[in-house]
This record gives sequence, structure tokens and C-alpha cells, in this order.
Amino acid sequence: MDTMRDRFISTTSQLLDDDPRLAVVLAEISRDGFDAAERRHPDRVINVGIREQLLVGVGGGLALTGLRPIVHTFASFLVERPFEQVKLDFGHQGVGGVLVSAGASYDWPAGGFTHMAPGDVALMDTLDGWAVHVPGHPDEAEALLRRAAAGDGRDYVRLSMQSNERARPVTGAGFSTVREGRAGVVVAVGPMLDNVLAATEGLDTTVLYATTVRPFDGAALRRAVAGGGTADVVLVEPYLAGTSTAAANDALAETPHRVLGLGVARRELRRYGQLEEHLAGQGLDARSLRERISGFLTRT
Repeated sequence: MDTMRDRFISTTSQLLDDDPRLAVVLAEISRDGFDAAERRHPDRVINVGIREQLLVGVGGGLALTGLRPIVHTFASFLVERPFEQVKLDFGHQGVGGVLVSAGASYDWPAGGFTHMAPGDVALMDTLDGWAVHVPGHPDEAEALLRRAAAGDGRDYVRLSMQSNERARPVTGAGFSTVREGRAGVVVAVGPMLDNVLAATEGLDTTVLYATTVRPFDGAALRRAVAGGGTADVVLVEPYLAGTSTAAANDALAETPHRVLGLGVARRELRRYGQLEEHLAGQGLDARSLRERISGFLTRT
């Protein structure tokens, strides 16, 4: 199976052929994958080198001319380093574009903390008008990317090396119900779904699946908890723990509830290790999730 990043390159290359409104802006990362597309569209595939502030600034400038830019690099260099440009060159200028990241929270541990970005979604959440997409499979990444490219708004698509075994239909921006139960609701975001399903096997819980987390689908969460007394909700996100707890609390403001936000801790794991070891170290593997979820749901 190809990776989400592989699918991003092939899909975007095709979109460049089909839609003259689109342009791709790179900062060396994934440049080789766009060699053929650059030969076909030298005016719409732009590599700025390792200059991330310029990367986003060029994207914003292209948007001001009427193009729809697709801006790509690692998450830490796309959201964190040039955050001022994201805020001003897109949001303040009132233009749209598609930011597509790679690397996720810790996909390449050998790169060290400079290449890790568990706080990217929380940081984007401070800005108005951004839709945030977190696919859990390359097929979902393609569907979300095509939808974002065809639109006019501001979209952030977060790609990862982590992937669920199979894709789920991406039919809209809302959460989908994967499993129904009566003793709590677990919201699994993107590549967390398989581990959440394994962790909740045999538990009487509803599992919702989210590939678009902003806007937050509060209506789906309210429907999932309807009919009970106190609502118990667990959010399992592949980035900073607690990123969506405020959104869940707001959605359930009229319902007695408890919310547990699971994700990447603030502490830095300083050993390189492997992706799977970081997943376990953050308590996001299936075994750890079962202990944490079941412990929360049975607590009185």
C-alpha cells in the first residue's frame, strides 16, 4: 500500500493537469516526486528551497492573484515555524489555500524534536476559518485533498505514516458511527481508529470516527450521547492531548458529561526509537488505550 504522502504527490500531480487554477509550492520536501509535474507545469510548481516563511508567503501571494495554492512540507515547518505567515498571508488577507503537511506528530523520530509537531492542530485552532482534516488511510487522504483543492476556503490536511488497515467512506465533513454502544462514546481521529477499535473490543461503547476535526461535529457527538444520563466521552487524537476537549465540552454544554482527552503528552520523549515505540510511549497503542478508556468509563 502506498503512503499518504505518496498519494498526495500522485493526486496533486493529476490535479495540476486537470485544474489550471491550482499551483504547488514546495520547500525541498517531496520535490523529487513532483519532477514530472514541474516539467509539465513549470509556472505552477514552485520550489522555494529551505525557506519556510517564504513558502507560506508565496502561497499567500499566489492566492491573491486568484490561484489556489497547495503548500507542502513537514508539519513542524509548515505550521509552527511560519505561523505568522499562515496567520497574516492567508487569514488576514482573507484568501484561501490548502496546507498539506507530512511527518505528523513523530513519524520520523530520528529527525529529532525539530521534525515533530504534536501541537500543530492546537496551533491552527487559534486561527479563524481553517478546516482541519486528519485522514486515517491514503484513500481518505486523496478524497479529502480533492475536496479541499476544489474548494475556496482555508484547509489544513495532516498526513501521517500511520494508517488504518482499511479506508472508511469520506462522504462529508461530519463524524461517522463505526460502532454503537450504551456505556460511553469514544471519538477516534484519523489513524487512531484501528487502535481504538481494538482497545474497545467487547466494551459497550459507541465509536465515532473523525477525519475532519475542524469544524468539530458537535451535532454528531450530541446524537451519540442522547438518551443517557451523564455522558462519558473519550477523545483519542494523534496530536496534543486535549486539543478538542473544549470543543466537546461546548457541544455538550446542555448535557451533564465527562470528557477525557487522550493524545500526545506535552513531555518530550528524547530517545529516537521507532514510530511504534513513540506510539506506545504516548499511551496510544491498543493495550494502553484499553486500560485508559476502560478505567475512565468504569470510574464513578
